[in-house]
Amino acid sequence: MKRLSAARFWGMLAACFGGLALVVVMSPGIGTQWGTIGWRDAWQSLFRGDHDSMAFTIGFQIRMARTVLALQAGITLGLCGAVFQMMFRNALATPYTLGVVNGGSLGALIAVKLGWAWTLIGLTPVSISSFVGSLFVIGLILLITRVNRRMGTAELLLAGVTMGLFCSAMMMLVTYLSNQRETFNIVRWMMGSLEALGAQQSAPSLVLLVPSWVLLLLQARGLNQYMLGEDLAMSRGVDVRRLQLTCLVFASLATSAVVAICGPIGFVGLVVPQMTALVLGRDCRLLLPASAILGGVFLAVCDWLSQIAMGMWSAISSTTSASASLPIGVVTAIVGVPIFLVLLYRRGGFAE
Repeated sequence: MKRLSAARFWGMLAACFGGLALVVVMSPGIGTQWGTIGWRDAWQSLFRGDHDSMAFTIGFQIRMARTVLALQAGITLGLCGAVFQMMFRNALATPYTLGVVNGGSLGALIAVKLGWAWTLIGLTPVSISSFVGSLFVIGLILLITRVNRRMGTAELLLAGVTMGLFCSAMMMLVTYLSNQRETFNIVRWMMGSLEALGAQQSAPSLVLLVPSWVLLLLQARGLNQYMLGEDLAMSRGVDVRRLQLTCLVFASLATSAVVAICGPIGFVGLVVPQMTALVLGRDCRLLLPASAILGGVFLAVCDWLSQIAMGMWSAISSTTSASASLPIGVVTAIVGVPIFLVLLYRRGGFAE
C-alpha cells in the first residue's frame, strides 16, 4: 500500500474538520422556518447571553439539537460502514450487514405493539427495546463464531443475513397483528427520525459511542494489513481474530445505539465510505476518520434538506406543514441512490 505522508494526512483531515465546523456554524440558521431566523441572529443571541429569546430557542434548542444528533448518528454510521467494508472486503457492506438494524427494529416494534410507556434514565421503552433486540442478534452471531473459531468473513455475512431475514419475518408478524394506530407508529419509526430529543435522552448513547469510535479508529493499521490477506496480516504480527472481534463487536454496538435513538437510517454507511475512498484512497488511517467526519456532515445536510423541503412545500401548497420534516431515511435514500449509481459507474460497474 502506498505510504501516506503526514502532510496529506493532516491536510485532508483539516479539510474534513473544516466542513464539520461549517455545518456547526450554519446549523442554528437552517430549519423548517428557514429565513425567519438566520444563523447570525442565533449566534448573536448566544454571545449576548439572551437565552430567553426566540432566536436562541429556535437556533440552539431546536435546530442545533437536531444537528448534534445528526452528527452523532452520521459519524457512527460513516465510521462503522468503512470498518465493515474493509473487514469484509466488500464495497456493499454496511453497518446493518450483520442484521443489527433488523434486530433493533424488531425490538422497537414489539415495544410499540405492547404499548409500553415507562422510561429508564430518560430513554423510551422503544429505544431500550431496540437496543436489546440488536444485542440479541449480536450475541447470537458471537456465539456462532465462538463455536466455530475458523469462521471466515463469508460465514459471518451469511449468519448476519440469516438473522436479518428471521427478524424481518418476525417484524411482518408483529405488524400483521397490530391495529391501525400501532401500524402507523411502526411505519413512522421505520422511516428514521432526527427529532430533537434533548441531552437527557441522547447523551446516554455517547457513553457507548465515544469509546467505540476510539477503539475502531485504533484498528486502522491492523485493517490495512488485513485487507492484503489474513495470512499476510498474521505473518506481520496482526492478531486477526482479535481484530475481527473488535471490529464486529464495537461497530455493531455503536450502530445499535444509533438505531435505538434514531431508527434505521440507510445509505450513510454505504455511500459515504465509498465517496471517501474514491477521493482520499483506501488507507484506513485516513479513510476511517474521514468517513466518520463526512458521515456526520452528510447526514446533517440531509436533515437540513428534509426540513427545508417541507417548509417550501408549505409555502407552495399554503398548508400548515412547515413544522414537520420529511423522514430522514427518505431523504438519505433520495440523495444517496444517485450518488451510489455515479460511484458505481465511475468504478466500472456498468462497463460491458
